[in-house]
Amino acid sequence: MGRGGETHRGRGSDGELGAAVARAQQGDEHAFAVAYRLVQPGLLGYLRGLVGDDAEDVASEAWLEIARDLGRFRGDGAGFRGWTATIARHRAFDHLRRQRARPRPSVIEQDVLDLPGTHSTHDQALESLSTEAALRLVAELPPDQAEAVLLRIVVGLDGPSAARVLGKRPGAVRTAVHRGLKRLARRLGVDDVTDEPPRTLGESR
Repeated sequence: MGRGGETHRGRGSDGELGAAVARAQQGDEHAFAVAYRLVQPGLLGYLRGLVGDDAEDVASEAWLEIARDLGRFRGDGAGFRGWTATIARHRAFDHLRRQRARPRPSVIEQDVLDLPGTHSTHDQALESLSTEAALRLVAELPPDQAEAVLLRIVVGLDGPSAARVLGKRPGAVRTAVHRGLKRLARRLGVDDVTDEPPRTLGESR
C-alpha cells in the first residue's frame, strides 16, 4: 500500500486508467498491464482485509475473470475500479466458502458507534492505513465498517461506487466508513474526536 493520500492519487489516475482500459479492450496488452498496475495495489489491500494471507491467490483468480470479461465492461476509470472490486469480492467469498474448515472472517452487518471527527483525526487514521499493521487493525473492525473502509480508502472508490459493490445505499456506506475511522482513531490514540464527519472523503453533504 502507498502512504497517506494514496486514495486521492488513485482517483487522480482514473483518467489514465479509463484510457488504458479502452485501449486494452481493443487488444493492447501493454494497456492492460497499465490498468493492472493502477488497480492491483488497492485491490490487493481490499482482499487482504477479506481473506488475509490468501489475497494474492484470490487476486489472481479475479484478474483471470477480469481479463476474460474485459470486453463486456462499459464505463470509465472509476467505474473500472468498482467493477474489478465487485469481481474480487465475489471471488473472495467463493474462496471463503471453500475454506469452511477455518472460521470465516465476519462480513456481516453490525450496529456501532458515532461518526469520527476533525480533519486531523481523519488524516491520522488515513496515514496509518498505509501500513500492513493498519490492515490488521481494519480487520478487527465490525465487518460492515471494515469492508466499507477498505473500499473507500484502500481501493479508492467513491461512496456510490462502494455502495454498488456492497449492495447497500450510499448513506449506509458513508456511515460505516465514518464509524470505522472513528474506531481506528481511538485505537491509534487520536483524542480530538467530534461528531463532524470528515469532508475529505469526497462525499456530498
